[in-house]
Amino acid sequence: MTTARAYAATSATDPLVPTTIERRDVGPHDVLIDIAYAGVCHSDIHTVRGEWGPIAYPQVVGHEIVGTVAEVGAEVTSHKVGDRVGVGCMVNSCRECENCLAGMENYCLKGNTGTYASKDVDGTITQGGYSTSVVVNQDFVLRVPESIPYEAAAPLLCAGITTYSPLAHWNAGPGKKVAVVGMGGLGHMAVKIAAAMGAEVTVLSQTLNKQEDGLRFGAEHYYATSDAATFEKLANSFDLIINTVSAPVDLQSYLDLLRLDGTMVNVGAPPEALPVSVFGLMRNRRSFAASGIGSIGETQEMLDFCAEHGIAPEIELIDASEINTAYERVLKSDVRYRFVIDTATI
Repeated sequence: MTTARAYAATSATDPLVPTTIERRDVGPHDVLIDIAYAGVCHSDIHTVRGEWGPIAYPQVVGHEIVGTVAEVGAEVTSHKVGDRVGVGCMVNSCRECENCLAGMENYCLKGNTGTYASKDVDGTITQGGYSTSVVVNQDFVLRVPESIPYEAAAPLLCAGITTYSPLAHWNAGPGKKVAVVGMGGLGHMAVKIAAAMGAEVTVLSQTLNKQEDGLRFGAEHYYATSDAATFEKLANSFDLIINTVSAPVDLQSYLDLLRLDGTMVNVGAPPEALPVSVFGLMRNRRSFAASGIGSIGETQEMLDFCAEHGIAPEIELIDASEINTAYERVLKSDVRYRFVIDTATI
């Protein structure tokens, strides 16, 4: 086994602390990755604070991982030592259910194996990317194009694919009007990707504080949702709304912004239930949906798309000692737009 340095949560309330963890031996189909950078996702905070259910401590989180292949198993064919690679939100699936066979491992009917806080193939609990190395089955390791800045690539493995997948599935593109709710880590990626797909993009944010950024990222319009006139002006306007906010919102106000056959898709995941009015959906034959990350195939497609269109997240690079401060800043929306840990500092 390989010993890795890491930062772990020891309870739902205590700060993350330095520790060491053991990574399993490299099996015939495995890849050992020396992690260079790990993104900080709001999901990490939800998880370690027990907001999405109980977990086993100590727990190392982080599912936005980029690094270099250090070792490959005897039967690995898709990666070689020295390759620049990434790992996202899952590291395995059953490979047998209808969804897995259709190439949609993220919707594995038996539940995919998460990069952290999930039971691994050896029966241990998976530990994530706030660490110096990780061992992953080759089928769940992504190729990171050289043209994507190394330190900025990590957030694409969650924030990038989480927004790319619904935009692609609901056909964002020329002639489509797309609204993005929230301009945080997910939201700024949704704006960049939707604009690159050719859609007419509008940002709906609480204030106009990030308007200049939104327009620079490719949005054509930017409105403050704290202004009630926004919802009157934009009624029946959008083909697609991507809600990136991980907190309750007044759903009906946003559903009323959809035109005929429009869809609102939640990618933010608040722990609270969200009430939906059937009558509100009936008007304009609207749909309310949710989307969870993306498949391995979609994720590679997204990375290649971002490389082709020069898309990268806006990041703030931090030392590992700043993780706990970064968590508090994420909760205050005080980051533009994604923290990335330099794992050399762990």
